[in-house]
Amino acid sequence: MPPRGRRPSGGPDTREQILEAARELFAEKGFERTTMRAVAERAGVDPALIAHYFGNKDGLLNEALAMPVDVPLLLSDLDHARPGVDIVRRVLHFWDTSPQLRKRMTGLLRTGLSNEHAAAILRGVLSRNVFATLSQHVAEDQRELRTTLVGSHIAGLLMARYILKVPGLADADPEQIAVAVGPVVQHYLDGPIAQVPRHPARRSG
Repeated sequence: MPPRGRRPSGGPDTREQILEAARELFAEKGFERTTMRAVAERAGVDPALIAHYFGNKDGLLNEALAMPVDVPLLLSDLDHARPGVDIVRRVLHFWDTSPQLRKRMTGLLRTGLSNEHAAAILRGVLSRNVFATLSQHVAEDQRELRTTLVGSHIAGLLMARYILKVPGLADADPEQIAVAVGPVVQHYLDGPIAQVPRHPARRSG
């Protein structure tokens, strides 16, 4: 098998090869420490091709952080009796049965945690995809709070189970987790959430 050489011009798979290399490096090194040259080296292409396809490092990051799953489809036709349990069950099933997509999602989370710039872009991706979809399943009052509570709770669950591999959770049966966490998610979806009165700021002096 001939050694992997640098491709001077783009082929049909070049764009995806660059993205795959960028995803790996962003997850391993973070956004700031990942250089365009390092991405090109790992992808085996001329660095000029990165600018050709993505413009700059920010453009590459935006593409690398794209969601690898159709969230509206994943959460369509939920169990009307127990949508909270169904959401958790489907998300866990997706992560447990799709190793390649799980790798993508894990890298996405690691990249988003690498620095504030990457986190801001990831928040935009989540808002347009995950939160926009979840907002269609929550009660009308305090919709934004409910939506972000669901999203953050599930994100924490995924982080603990698949990235930190917390004992007791990492090896737990997915259905056991779904029936345990589902009612909490259900409360966020449509349960009562008390309004806490805002007190005026105290004047100093």
